[in-house]
Amino acid sequence: MLLLSKFRAVVGIAVQQLRHDRGRTVLAVLGICLAVLSMTLLGSVGLGVIETGEEKFDQSGRDLWITGGPVQLAPGSVGGFENTVYDAHQISAEIGQRDDVTTAVPLAFQTVYVSPNGSEFDTLIGTGAPARGGSVRITQGESFSSQDQHYAGGSYDGPMSHEVVISPQTAERYDVGVNDTLYLGGSIGSAQNNEFRIVGISPTFSQFLGTPTVVLHLSELQTITGQTANDRATMITVDVDDDADLSQVEAEIQAAYPEYDVRTNREQLQATLERQAVLLAAGGSLVVFAALAGITLTTNLLLSLVYQQRRILAALRAQGAAASTLVGVVGTQAILLSFVGGILGAAVTVPAIRVLNIVAETIVGFENVVSVQPWILLSGIVCAFLIGIGGAFVAGWRVSRVSPLEQLQ
Repeated sequence: MLLLSKFRAVVGIAVQQLRHDRGRTVLAVLGICLAVLSMTLLGSVGLGVIETGEEKFDQSGRDLWITGGPVQLAPGSVGGFENTVYDAHQISAEIGQRDDVTTAVPLAFQTVYVSPNGSEFDTLIGTGAPARGGSVRITQGESFSSQDQHYAGGSYDGPMSHEVVISPQTAERYDVGVNDTLYLGGSIGSAQNNEFRIVGISPTFSQFLGTPTVVLHLSELQTITGQTANDRATMITVDVDDDADLSQVEAEIQAAYPEYDVRTNREQLQATLERQAVLLAAGGSLVVFAALAGITLTTNLLLSLVYQQRRILAALRAQGAAASTLVGVVGTQAILLSFVGGILGAAVTVPAIRVLNIVAETIVGFENVVSVQPWILLSGIVCAFLIGIGGAFVAGWRVSRVSPLEQLQ
């Protein structure tokens, strides 16, 4: 009973002191709330990026990705991208002849000029891919009417189909549909001389890239962007037979083409994230700084309270109050502040994530990039308690050093 009475007294004194100085109390709660919010949001963004990446790679329906390195911009060049897979048609044909491979498809991404009237041009991402045989999902219209005939075994003198499949965003931007036409080219001059008929609408590559796209036969995209000399592509995607050993197929293809990188879906995602190491490190640093800021703010508040109440604390010590009681008061204040701040930060996280998802969808075109997970919210609350414990430790140490003689003389 004595211990319970002492506990009640400690809590009562702590609550009364927090009520007495409401300004500092509100400031500390908001500080912890912001610290928790920044940690939960950054954690949710990181988790959401990984989940979105895994989802997009899984939706592609491909098992292996063959690349010549990271996709890089090539300023000043026609097309704007530095595609690093050479002899793409030949290599994909060789891989496609394997018994354990279903399909091997070369893909290229290039910036192209697009216009519905041949006079006013915008730039979009053009994708060189066979929009046939299930490679893309057609929601309106049809896929390409024939295979890629323009390549003609590498001579690039076959007839061009001048057919294009566009994304729903592209159709909405230019108010066009199936059987309408668009002017496309790697330069404005090239675009003015190449009018393509829209044969279908597909969200496949726009969902993968998060931007409006146009899809052409690979050889036709290479021709209008000047990439025919070395048959360049961005990557080759490989679909492996269901009963094949994926790791073995990966190893054999890698051994056959050592100059390229062969990766599974997860490995390709990991490689993409590794190239963003600086950005990820910056995000992690912000989490650490947010926690430190919360600890600093809470500690400063508690030290300020200790300083303001030094005479009262000294008088209590002189009257026989145990140092543990005074430390308990300050520690209880820290725990209460961290509890309220942590709960508030977790509660604010949910609507903040919804706002971030709306902004992300508007800017990059991906839905639900920021993921809401209960364990992240719980982690934020735990971090808030750690902030409170850190502040209580420092403030408690300061209370234990209060000297009644020095403060009351």
